[in-house]
Amino acid sequence: MRAELAAKVDEIRASLDLLRSHLDVDRSRRRLAELNAIVEDPKLWDDPERAQKLMQERTTLEDGLGAIDRVLRDLEDNIELIELGEAEGDEGVITEASASLDGLKAELARRELEALLSGEADANDSYLEVHAGAGGTDSQDWAEMLLRMYRRWCERHGFKVELMDESQGEQAGLKSATIQVKGHNAYGWLKTEAGVHRLVRISPFDSNARRQTSFASVDVYPVVDDRIVVDIKEADVRVDTMRSGGAGGQHVNKTESAVRLTHIPTGVAVVSEGDRSQHKNRATAWNMLRAKLYDLELKKREAEAMAEQAAKTDIGWGHQIRSYVLQPYQLVKDLRTGVTSGTPQEVLDGDLDPFMQAALAQRAYGGGPDSVEDVD
Repeated sequence: MRAELAAKVDEIRASLDLLRSHLDVDRSRRRLAELNAIVEDPKLWDDPERAQKLMQERTTLEDGLGAIDRVLRDLEDNIELIELGEAEGDEGVITEASASLDGLKAELARRELEALLSGEADANDSYLEVHAGAGGTDSQDWAEMLLRMYRRWCERHGFKVELMDESQGEQAGLKSATIQVKGHNAYGWLKTEAGVHRLVRISPFDSNARRQTSFASVDVYPVVDDRIVVDIKEADVRVDTMRSGGAGGQHVNKTESAVRLTHIPTGVAVVSEGDRSQHKNRATAWNMLRAKLYDLELKKREAEAMAEQAAKTDIGWGHQIRSYVLQPYQLVKDLRTGVTSGTPQEVLDGDLDPFMQAALAQRAYGGGPDSVEDVD
């Protein structure tokens, strides 16, 4: 086998060994066998919450173990194809097999990072908020573009999305919006996206077609479950009710079904207006508030553990984590890892994995550039 192809094969085998170690394959197979026996018990669903957690655990183990088996099988198939292609002098077969090996390398790299998502809340569902910043209507339009980008990323990965709250801009776009992303490791992946995002383009709202810089911020925090206790004193929370600000209909703006909770000691506020029932919106808002306060504690612990400066929250110059340039050239650049893409439209259509993977790797392994120069 050619040296470059042999090197790819060796690298994939090494990655497989590392992934087996991360997943502790023997233990995982034993646990999967236990879960398969448990789910056959008809009384399991007498406790739906416990049943759902066990089913999710089983699905996660099946996915991880199945990926190892599939990659190993595909690796052996491609080795056979390469040997066949070399024996028959068929460069097309060799090229195709080499491309497949590259695909296996990419999948293993993602799986290795996913195996490192062992933080207290990494496996949980996630809330994601988008807020327009400096830039007026352009920034509100940019906030809506970002929300669409994350919806597209969720679609690519099979995550479910539920709109929790939305405040529309006066002329276009969004002032703010909150979605809940449901799926295994949703928070673990999305937490890398928290920060200020900068857009440079020819403004569609400027009659002189001038280049405009806009900002929007993204906040990400985990959905907390009964494993995580967040103690909130009711006396510390101000409750406001208001009319829903949705798009219209018989119910909207006629009853005060929307609920806003403000945690007075921290200033953290949440709004829930997705349901017609004020009672349900109140319960949802309390869950969101618990999640936000828990995320504050997680960030505090992380900052102390890593001895890093707490993240800045200004939505404007100097605080962006990523810049998206649409004119006069095409480039997306992450200012933490240095990862770039020359196809911004693909990124805005949800192709965020390279940025997320690099940010996760930086957190897990350290390293990365000391500083990254922003783009004009």
